[in-house]
Amino acid sequence: MKPAPFGYVRAGSLDEALAALAEGGEDAKPIAGGQSLVPALNLRLVRPTLLVDLNHAGLDGIAANGTLTVGATTRQAALVGDERVHPLVREALPFVGHFVTRNRGTVGGSIAHADGAAELPLCLVALGGKVVVDGPSGRRVIAAHEFFMTHFTTALGAGELVVETVWPLAATGESSAFEELALRAGDFAQSMVAVVLRRDADGKVVDASVAVGAVSDHPIRLREVETLLVGTSGAEAAADAGSLAATLVDPPGSIHASARYSRALTGALTTRAIERAA
Repeated sequence: MKPAPFGYVRAGSLDEALAALAEGGEDAKPIAGGQSLVPALNLRLVRPTLLVDLNHAGLDGIAANGTLTVGATTRQAALVGDERVHPLVREALPFVGHFVTRNRGTVGGSIAHADGAAELPLCLVALGGKVVVDGPSGRRVIAAHEFFMTHFTTALGAGELVVETVWPLAATGESSAFEELALRAGDFAQSMVAVVLRRDADGKVVDASVAVGAVSDHPIRLREVETLLVGTSGAEAAADAGSLAATLVDPPGSIHASARYSRALTGALTTRAIERAA
């Protein structure tokens, strides 16, 4: 399998990258890690006439200043051992592809690709993070829950690039858990759940985030489940929260699992994640 012919630009800066994308128009694609794009090129599922290489555009790096700002071309593996990274993200990272793909795959690439079964988009939504994009109309910041629209579709406009993602730091009194089931290690998830709880001095939940992925076309927060948890210890309401979660998702079903099974699985993972977070 070989890709269709394409042109190539190695951008030395963000401005160069944006200019090249503007010149290439709809037939231009940015590339950094290439862990999703290259297989699609080889299968000729996409046929861009121009690839714009972002690896030398100065878009990597991690900085902490009240929040954690992660450059778009930062490798996923760079987050694994960084203690500034939220524990939820560090727990989810081993589920992202395989060791070798995490070494090459980028954080911004995963966010921009917007696979409904991807772990990093789910974590960004669960934590209430943000996506920073730049393009012909200038830089703008988009809340994660508004950025992901459906499978492989985001709020990015024509000629725009993801340049940074902004992740909250772990707060006092906060705990989290990530649960996922896949057929094999590194495979796409059948269902996954991210839970973040914040409790007061008495151990009561004062704020909760419960987000699910792989059973919907983009990561979604289960607001009804979050409301159910507030005022409880978390663990005492975990079973009811899981049962409620199972009724709130509407998975399409697949050759691997029926919709009924996927709903039940999501409920079980939700209960487990809440119990562990609590």
